[in-house]
This record gives sequence, C-alpha cells and structure tokens, in this order.
Amino acid sequence: MKKIILFLTVAATVLSAASCCKHESKYANRAEMIAAQIHDPASKYVVVACHRGDWRNFPENSLLAIESIIKMEADIMELDLKMTKDSVLVLSHDHDVLRCTNFSKVFKDEPEKSAKICDLTYDEICQLSLKRAHNVVIDSLHMPTLREALECCKDRICVNVDQGYEYYDQVLAITEELGVTDQILIKGKKPIEVIAAHEAAYEHNMMYMPIVDIQKKKGMELFNSYLDQNVVPLAYEVCWQSNDDGVFDDVCQKILAQGSKIWVNTIWASLCGGDGNDDDAAYICGDPDSVYSQYLEKGVSMIQTDRPEQLVNYLKSKGRHTAL
Repeated sequence: MKKIILFLTVAATVLSAASCCKHESKYANRAEMIAAQIHDPASKYVVVACHRGDWRNFPENSLLAIESIIKMEADIMELDLKMTKDSVLVLSHDHDVLRCTNFSKVFKDEPEKSAKICDLTYDEICQLSLKRAHNVVIDSLHMPTLREALECCKDRICVNVDQGYEYYDQVLAITEELGVTDQILIKGKKPIEVIAAHEAAYEHNMMYMPIVDIQKKKGMELFNSYLDQNVVPLAYEVCWQSNDDGVFDDVCQKILAQGSKIWVNTIWASLCGGDGNDDDAAYICGDPDSVYSQYLEKGVSMIQTDRPEQLVNYLKSKGRHTAL
C-alpha cells in the first residue's frame, strides 16, 4: 500500500511539474511575455515601465540601474539616447555630461572643452564616471552604449527607447543584429504618414507608440488623426496637466473603444493631471491605492514610474502583475 501511495505521489509531482513547465514554456523568455501583453488589448496585466531605471539607488541609465529593475520584476526599461562625435549611441537623458558625470574633474585642465555628447568621442566618454542622483561619483560605472544596454536587457525585459526616434535607422540596425527588435518600443509625436513611410522601408520594425499631450492643440490633433484615419496603435502615451475639464476620461474611453491601450506617466504630476496623482503622492501618503486605483479604473494598462518597487508590489496585490 505504501508503495502505491508513493507511486501516486511521485506521479502527481511529475504531472504537476510537467504542467508547470508547459505553462512556463508558453513564452520563450520574460521579454516575450511582456511584449505579448503589450500587443494584447484585452490583457489585464499592467506593464510597469521604469523611468531611466532604478535611478534612486544607481546612476540613471546605467547597467546597474537596469539590473536593479529587472530584479524588481519591472517590465520596461525606459532609456534615453544621444550620439557621440564619432557616431556611437550612448545612454544619456541630457545633451551634455555635466549633471551625470565627473566631466569637470576629468577635463579640469581643458576649460574650453565642450561637455556636449555630440562634441565628445566615445573614448572621451569612457574616461568619465557616472554620478548617482545625490552627486556621488561611482568610479566603476561608465556611460553604457545602446548595444551594451540591449545585451543586458535581451530576453529579460523590454526596452523603451526615449528621445531616440531620430536615430531609428541606427537603433534598428543594432536591435536586428542582437535579435531583440520585437522587444523594443519606440515613441514619438510625428504624423501617421511619416511613421508609416519610415516603417515601410523595413521588413521588421520595433513596436511604435504615439505620444499625445491631450490638453495641447498639437497633441489633440495627433490623437484625432488616429481616430479619423482609423489607425489603431499598440497604445497611446497620454499626457495631461489637469483633470478639471474631464478630457482624460473622454480620451481613455475613445482609446479603449478603438481597441488600443493606454500608457500614463506617474513620474511627475505635470504629466498625469496635477498634484496628488503621481508616484511621490502615493509614496508620501503611504497608500498607493489612493493614487493608482484611478488609472486602473479608467483602463490604463501601462504605467511609467519613478518608484518601480512600490508600483509592482501594489499591482501584485491587485492581481494585475501576473501574466496568464
């Protein structure tokens, strides 16, 4: 009898493991799972994008900032691109290196030297060390190239290339070489016709999302052009400054009716309706639900945050950060 029970127990364990493996093998890797949620307008999974990585603990746009958010189970690394004098794409939000590196110290004997990334060679960039947000220099960390960042992210997390559409051709060449094009999202404010013509030049393109600032004339014109031409993007990045006129609610309803998804930025109040609606408000009050629930109720399924750990934990508590 004991042998029969043992056999049944082992068999059940094997079947359970097989079932688990079958479930996990639905996607080849985590980045593929995330991309699938982005492409699925019916998915209840809320995608968490991290603004410049974990910049509170590591230099922004650094490889350690990327590694940290991957451990937090974030979904998208938002990074910024600039090009060096010798045409190397590096990760930087600013056009110069004054705020985020020790440039002034390294080139103290060259007071006339330009700190603009476009005026520096990649070798010169490599001489600089990155700073943490509190101005602490970390000698072992240097500004990564786009290639290095994508190699770090490959199959582990998707990437949003911000401030980078002007480098579309160069970025696509690198993503194709690394085999990560399907894991990359790029955004912009250009007209539909410009995007369509650009993408028509390639067989394989990165994911694309329009940015619409709905309380500004040009932003609303761009949004309406998608509706009028019945072009359905994967998602819209929606920015707005105040909730007073109800325009955000109206836009959300139209986006969902169109079969698209909604991305909001809770990094700054000025991008998501004003004071009390952002990450810091959720952190200070100690009640994330009082801030983030309003977005879930309106159908938002992509959120860019400066506090990824807080947001991921909140979404998990609501059952909105588990892929089926």
